[in-house]
Order: sequence, then C-alpha cells, then structure tokens
Amino acid sequence: MYDRILLPTDGTEGVDRAIDHAVDAADRYDATLHVLYVVDSDIVNAYSGDEFVDGSEGAAETLEDRGRDALDAVAAHAADAGVDTVTTLVYGVPHEEILRYIDEEDIDLTVMGSKRRSGNYRRMLGSVTERVSRRSVSPVSIVKTTVSG
Repeated sequence: MYDRILLPTDGTEGVDRAIDHAVDAADRYDATLHVLYVVDSDIVNAYSGDEFVDGSEGAAETLEDRGRDALDAVAAHAADAGVDTVTTLVYGVPHEEILRYIDEEDIDLTVMGSKRRSGNYRRMLGSVTERVSRRSVSPVSIVKTTVSG
C-alpha cells in the first residue's frame, strides 16, 4: 500500500510520537522512510551575517547542524527497527519544500507531528502541518504531540 513514507522533522521536542508512527508504518508496510529537514530560509535571511545562539556560528550553520542531528536521530531509530531510510536536508520555506519533496519523490504517505498552539499563534503564523495537509495530493497522517507551546 505504501512504498515511500515521508517524515518531515523540525527536531523539536514533541515530534517523538510522529517519529514512532512513521517508523511503525514503514516497518508495517516494508516501506522506505524518507526523513526531511527544512532549514527555514526566512530565519536564515533574518539573521544573515549576524551571530546566532551562542555567538559562534551564523544562523544557517546552526540550523543546518540541528537539522543533521535531527535526521541522524530519526535514522538511528529507524535502523533499530530495521527500516531503510533516506535523509535529506534542504533550504527553503518549510511547507513549500515538503510539498515539493512529496511530488518529486512520489511519496505515498506523509506523517507529521502537530503541536497544540494557541489560536492567536495559529492565526498569526499558521501551521506547516496544516498547510501541507491541505495541499498535498497524497495522504497526510497528523500525529498530535503531547507538548504544547
């Protein structure tokens, strides 16, 4: 039923349930798990040339390091379950890059976490998960996280 499952990750706390669901689905369907991290170009552009976080790196390098760590953690979890993975890190607008990846890699199912956010937060910034679920041509499974923020 599913040969290629996508798990976009932002590496934040609370995405663990989505990781578990994606790995379980890939194992159940003997599918390849694609794990995608998008370095948000809006954040990189906002901090371009400035020191970021601890003052030692720029925004792009810091976010890329976080992304690689997130990808490696999911790949290790999937390997423990015997699931083949493909990891990819790209720069761009998160929901646009996720939708592009779905189309280019012919993804059968996307598994995404969704944090509980206040109504004001959602009205102001929207939700990557919401945008992907509305625009994707393939099924999107949304896993609610237990972390609010």
